[in-house]
Amino acid sequence: MGFWTVAVQCGLAFIFLTLRVDGDVTYSVLEEMNRGSVIGNIAKDLGLDLGRLSTRKARVDSEESNVQYCGLNLNTGDLIVQERIDREGLCGKKAMCVIKQELVLENPLELHRIHIRVLDINDNSPQFKEESLKIEIRESADKDARFLLGEAHDGDIGENAVQSYSLQQNDHFSLNVNTKAGGRKYCELVLDKELDREDKNEMTLLLSAFDGGSPQKSGTVVIHVTVLDANDNAPAFGQSVYKATLPENSPVETLIITLSATDPDDGINSEITFGFDHVSHENSDAFSLHPKTGEVRVAGTIDYERVTSYEMQISAKDGLGLVSYATLIIEVTDENDNAPIIHLKTMNNPIPENIPPGTEVGIINVQDRDSENNRQVRCSLQQGVPFKLVPSIKNYYSLVSTGQLDREVVSDYNITITATDEGSPPLSSSKSVQLSVADINDNPPVFEEESYSAYVSENNKAGSTLCSVAARDPDWRQNGTVIYSLLAGEVNGAPVSSYVSVNGDTGVIHAVRSFDYEQLRSFKVQVMARDNGSPPLSSNVTVSVFISDVNDNAPQILYPAPEGNSFMTELVPKAAHGGSLVSKVIAVDADSGQNAWLSYQIVKSTDPGLFTIGVHSGEIRTQRDISESDSMKQNLIVSVKDNGQPSLSATCSMYLLISDNLAEVPELKDISYDEKNSKLTSYLIIALVSVSTFFLTFIIIILGVRFCRRRKPRLLFDGAVAIPSAYLPPNYADVDGTGTLRSTYNYDAYLTTGSRTSDFKFVSSYNDNTLPADQTLRKSPSDFADVFGDGDSSEVGTKLTML
Repeated sequence: MGFWTVAVQCGLAFIFLTLRVDGDVTYSVLEEMNRGSVIGNIAKDLGLDLGRLSTRKARVDSEESNVQYCGLNLNTGDLIVQERIDREGLCGKKAMCVIKQELVLENPLELHRIHIRVLDINDNSPQFKEESLKIEIRESADKDARFLLGEAHDGDIGENAVQSYSLQQNDHFSLNVNTKAGGRKYCELVLDKELDREDKNEMTLLLSAFDGGSPQKSGTVVIHVTVLDANDNAPAFGQSVYKATLPENSPVETLIITLSATDPDDGINSEITFGFDHVSHENSDAFSLHPKTGEVRVAGTIDYERVTSYEMQISAKDGLGLVSYATLIIEVTDENDNAPIIHLKTMNNPIPENIPPGTEVGIINVQDRDSENNRQVRCSLQQGVPFKLVPSIKNYYSLVSTGQLDREVVSDYNITITATDEGSPPLSSSKSVQLSVADINDNPPVFEEESYSAYVSENNKAGSTLCSVAARDPDWRQNGTVIYSLLAGEVNGAPVSSYVSVNGDTGVIHAVRSFDYEQLRSFKVQVMARDNGSPPLSSNVTVSVFISDVNDNAPQILYPAPEGNSFMTELVPKAAHGGSLVSKVIAVDADSGQNAWLSYQIVKSTDPGLFTIGVHSGEIRTQRDISESDSMKQNLIVSVKDNGQPSLSATCSMYLLISDNLAEVPELKDISYDEKNSKLTSYLIIALVSVSTFFLTFIIIILGVRFCRRRKPRLLFDGAVAIPSAYLPPNYADVDGTGTLRSTYNYDAYLTTGSRTSDFKFVSSYNDNTLPADQTLRKSPSDFADVFGDGDSSEVGTKLTML
């Protein structure tokens, strides 16, 4: 007692540490210590690594109560007082008061039990049950008669409980202090001198109770003594200790036990009244006692988890105040009335979808306040989730994954944990846990189509939309955000980026330039779809761009040559019959399809009824026989039109001379003067001299070739109607390509100067060109004038060849 007295006076908290072999630790601490007071350094006492307390999520959990009396300083490892500790409220009059706590560490899971022994301090004063005591004593009472005064109640225990009583000085009574079997002290009023009611019928005494604490505390009660006539027999209980068993949760008015007492006196002296002599505060509302019958019934809530047993002092008092006492002990039996409680201690949420099976994602603690089999708990999960519960230490479970997770298949799991005890009937509780699966960039973008085709007309505007590609990525947020780009490549030797571009956000492909069908008809580009993950994933798709033709090229006339380049004239025999082929207009169109389908039409002619032209062939034929009345000089204007929408056209002039030989047309020079300026005269004279100089040379060469190698007569002089193959544009089709170039026609004309008779010979068509390009001679109008004006020239054989 002296040791603890000194400790309290000095204001020091003495804490005792006991280490057990099994790793549990026990501390002793005074009640009512201030919050934050250090109980002990548990990290040092258990040999724990101070630096890892925080990373291992060290914490103190309550084993039996929801109140956290202790806390842990993660920086120092000190176990500190977190809530007010009232030993009387926790343990009442129990000699040993222990708070059970648990130190929990994770990674790996580790559990240490902590027993905190709460030591009593003198924080309660002795108190009597009543403010005043009334005692009636018969005057016949013998000297040394004893009258029980009961005991004062002190919430403290040990030395801090009631230790002594004192009675105010008086003439008749003294005080006798006794000790019960449990160590409690009670007092009796001893009659030292007989009473004389006629002398004094009432007395007032002051009784004081003192505890053994330091400083000492006390309580008082006033005793009113009434002197009565003699009543020499007190009630007597049938037994000194009554015991009963009561199931918890028994309804109100449940009969527990019936007490009995007898008094051999008669009349009013034998009338017994039962009552609770001393009931603690926690028991005061639990039971009721009928004063006449002695029946003890349930009056309040009986909870085994709060109080497991009750001990009460019962008094039996007769009509004149004699009292006897008995003890009533009620044992409460446990019922399975508490369902298990599930606590989520740790939960990793969200969890990555790429965690391997067997990964711990959470820790669960299950508590049941019942006892024995009623607190044995089994935990389970519902079917169909890739998780399971693995029992760990004591009432802890680990929530572990059992399969591979895929956020794109299931992004959230609603897991229901069910805990069932082994009571009869069993009770269970459930708790739902929402687990989200965090996305990992494990899916590349996938295009909606295996390939794309875009169709665009030529001469499109730069920036026009060609097509749109779309790719889907089932990942989330940036992992599913798709960005489009062009892969490097070349089209006709130029970078693909100079032809098309792609919108990185929408996948819309635009034309960078205007396309020309005649230069480029189709090309392919590679588009890449890449997500924003780390690392990013991508996929490619081929986009084929097809350029369609637009009628943007007018027909180009190859024969006759455009006016101003050369003067081309065809000779038509006078004896030509209706339907005879006299010439052909040759034209091509750089477009394709129907845009290149050409039609021919004579829009103007000297004699409209004399010649006709094939609509699709361009062949000029006579509509009727040539007559003497027909003009020798015929001028035709031919229009060539394509089939595009809108259609484009070109025109040319065709000069025809109705004659059997050149000698008959001395006025040919007039044609040129009708068409050209008179300044060409000088050029015609020069050309005539040149032709005359080489005339004999040409005859010799032609005759040599004719007799040595050729059977067919060869050309001595071309009349400028052959179309050089080198003149054709490189992208035009051959004879049988698009239909714009027809079959080759060959005309042989034999003319004799000075003679009015000529032979005009129609020869069947050839599939090959009659003359190579370098053998074609072009003549200007002045050349013809010089030739036709020389009447002494020798016989000339002329071959006119037309393609």
